[in-house]
Amino acid sequence: MSQQLINLSSDLSCLRNEGFDIEVRSGHLLLKGVPYVSAERAVRRGTLVAVLHINGDRTGPPHDHTLYFIGDHPCNADGSIITGIQNATHKKELASGLVVDHQFSAKPKTGAYRDYHHQLTTYAAHISGPARQIDPEASAQIAVSEVPPDESCPFHYLDTSSTRSGIGAMTAKFAGQTIAIVGCGGTGSYVLDLVAKTPVAAIHLYDGDTFANHNAFRSPGAASLDELKARPSKAEYLKDLYSRMHRGVHAHNDYLTETNVAELKNADFVFSCIDRGRDKRMLVDKLLSWGKPFVDVGVGVEVSGESLRGQVRVTTATAGKHDHLGNRVSFAGGLGDNDYSSNIQIADLNALNAALAVIKWKKLLGFYQDLDQEHHCLYTINGNALCNEDAP
Repeated sequence: MSQQLINLSSDLSCLRNEGFDIEVRSGHLLLKGVPYVSAERAVRRGTLVAVLHINGDRTGPPHDHTLYFIGDHPCNADGSIITGIQNATHKKELASGLVVDHQFSAKPKTGAYRDYHHQLTTYAAHISGPARQIDPEASAQIAVSEVPPDESCPFHYLDTSSTRSGIGAMTAKFAGQTIAIVGCGGTGSYVLDLVAKTPVAAIHLYDGDTFANHNAFRSPGAASLDELKARPSKAEYLKDLYSRMHRGVHAHNDYLTETNVAELKNADFVFSCIDRGRDKRMLVDKLLSWGKPFVDVGVGVEVSGESLRGQVRVTTATAGKHDHLGNRVSFAGGLGDNDYSSNIQIADLNALNAALAVIKWKKLLGFYQDLDQEHHCLYTINGNALCNEDAP
């Protein structure tokens, strides 16, 4: 609820986007890490606390021009108390576990603060000014705010990118989604990289292979030598990597077969990033029978003289359009084939393949505008051509 209040309140989201470490707790707004000068002329950090006035699901203008403070009384650079904000000094418990040390008063010339951004930044400037005389780098705008563990947010830290761009409402369209990525090789790993930066509820990774040297050269990030020596499973390696950011990444260290494919019934969307024909045929048939939307990807590259040529493919299936799959997706080969391991896979093409697939998924959810509604997209390298086909 507190995170939703920040997202919906322009003054609070502005504070967060500007790098202030804010928290909503028990009806109060906390701005943490404010630098100030102590009586000993040392630069320390304290917390400003405001009583929140809330109108429905967002903040209203502050009802009071005073603020509370946790820490010593801020001083000027010479160690003398800043009298311009001085009001009352005594410990006071505003809420359970929220104990303040001082109450400050700095009334603006207009008589009232416009919003909490105006109020908090004004007080922070009063308090931090002397600290910057001692330490020019002293600032409260250095925060990377951790999301409290009881929040519904799927991230370990706040998504200030969406709010900074003003697209929080559109990003919310991903909330609650369960995504499955079948195949965590070059393209599948880049799909994860992009999906993990959205607030989906869960991301399930399916791959029974190990993460080897060649995977390191066509996956996002940079695996260490020690990590490669340990030969982790692809799914587990990627889960550990992206769990640093997203809480909902789950590793399934198995190939998808008839015995476990039913697990995908719980997915809202599936990214098919496998190449072996019989496995793909089984997966596609099951997804179609369940009415699950999915994207199937493919990269085909070959040597032509002294350079490479090829194509990158993204084929989409939805409940309203899937009759084109037989003409667009190859189901050649079988379980014993090893064609994929000998195919030419290059990181930039894998990344492009994944980006086109994720963009299509986002279009289906209404995040991006979709005029053509194509269900088959083909990028040709040597002609730099992007072709849309198979609209419903």
